[in-house]
Amino acid sequence: MHTHVGYQQKITTSHVPWNHHLSHRQQPLTFLSQPTSPPLNLSTKWNNFKCLAAISKQTQRFFSAVLPTVATRDTSATNRLIKKFVASSPKSIALDALSHLLSLNSTHHPLLYFLTLPLYLKISEASWFSWNPKLVAQVVVLLDKQGLDKELEALMSETVSRLEFKERELVLFYCNLVGFNSKHNWARGFDDSYSRLNQLVCDSNSVYVKKQGYKAMISGLCEMGIAREAEDLIGEMRERGMKPTLFEFRCVLYGYGRLGLFKDMERILDKMESGGIEADTVCANMVLASYGAHNALPEMGLWLRKMKTLGIPLSTRTCNSVLNSCPTIMALMRNLDASCPVSIQELLKILSEDEAKLVKELIESPVLKEAMRWDTSEGKLDLHGMHLGSAYVMTLQWMEEMRNRLSNGEHVIPAEITVVCGSGNHSTVRGESPVKSMITEIMARTRSPMRIDRKNNGCFVAKGNVVKKWLLLTYE
Repeated sequence: MHTHVGYQQKITTSHVPWNHHLSHRQQPLTFLSQPTSPPLNLSTKWNNFKCLAAISKQTQRFFSAVLPTVATRDTSATNRLIKKFVASSPKSIALDALSHLLSLNSTHHPLLYFLTLPLYLKISEASWFSWNPKLVAQVVVLLDKQGLDKELEALMSETVSRLEFKERELVLFYCNLVGFNSKHNWARGFDDSYSRLNQLVCDSNSVYVKKQGYKAMISGLCEMGIAREAEDLIGEMRERGMKPTLFEFRCVLYGYGRLGLFKDMERILDKMESGGIEADTVCANMVLASYGAHNALPEMGLWLRKMKTLGIPLSTRTCNSVLNSCPTIMALMRNLDASCPVSIQELLKILSEDEAKLVKELIESPVLKEAMRWDTSEGKLDLHGMHLGSAYVMTLQWMEEMRNRLSNGEHVIPAEITVVCGSGNHSTVRGESPVKSMITEIMARTRSPMRIDRKNNGCFVAKGNVVKKWLLLTYE
């Protein structure tokens, strides 16, 4: 069995006796050890948090109430608030609060991380709670990163003991552990979890266990920037009679691409082709994202043309990958003002040659048509899933396409025209949609009759005939 050797430091959870595992149903909630640094200034504790956190108001109130007790190390008050919150919250709200603490992208007060284990343990006592390896793995990684070795060892020991005779569930736990450690780029935890999973795969006779294990190890190695060893595992799979799938090749492909090792990335594509595994849109987007991350715009253009030749369809994510890599467009999006082009022709004039070629490739693709609906009742552009640059270019292209359709007499005039941009519920700043702000600027600059829908503030609407008059006047 291939052995991963990349880090020297090891955690010691494997040496904890199983009969010493944590029993949270028999013991009171323990308050996690606090950092030795002075408590943080809480004078503006929730002014920013309430704006930034895309969570429920009930969860916001809970965090707001519990933070001072964490800062002052009032264990009994903290546990009392946790108990009250879990008891009074629906399943979705309680799990949402825990997920927020575990999320890589959360923006909240650093001390809130110390709620993770007590909140998890109290949630696990709820009648509706179903134990799952993914959630436990997330908690384990966070405890390890916090340096809470005692709590980490106890939770790991309890989990391994619970799954001792459930090999399929144990492999999923280790797979999730490898995955979350790699996403956190946490070397110590990754090394330990990888070793555990590697040993389980080596000892098991189950094809399911081996397949799941290899998937997680290959994905994790690539996430940690060790694509060469991940590729070696693909070879090991073949030696052991298992056929690598598209998933494993995607991981290694992107692993090399993220590192800027384009020759290796292209070599993997050749391996896939020779092995009868066709590159799909996901693979193609990975290649584009890799080129874009290293400012290789000419290579992106060549790859877009190759996608067309191979018949690989473009997607919204294709547009996101390409346009996020165009520095001029990204600069425009950071500074939307009166100089921002409001037509494709104006935009192409200010782009570099390489950027202009990329934009032309995209607007000649069917991506816009897939984002549009056109019938007698409604003409709609749906910008969901599009990053800011993509939404900008697609909106300019849509305006041009609308003018052509409304003026050539070959298409019906929809009763209503709608642009769906979202209201910011999934934005970094909840309720503030960058796409909506950008569309508002374009509508104002072009004196558009479209206004925010009173029934849905994530949409701009207007009557079809009114939009036709506006577009014909605007593009005379």
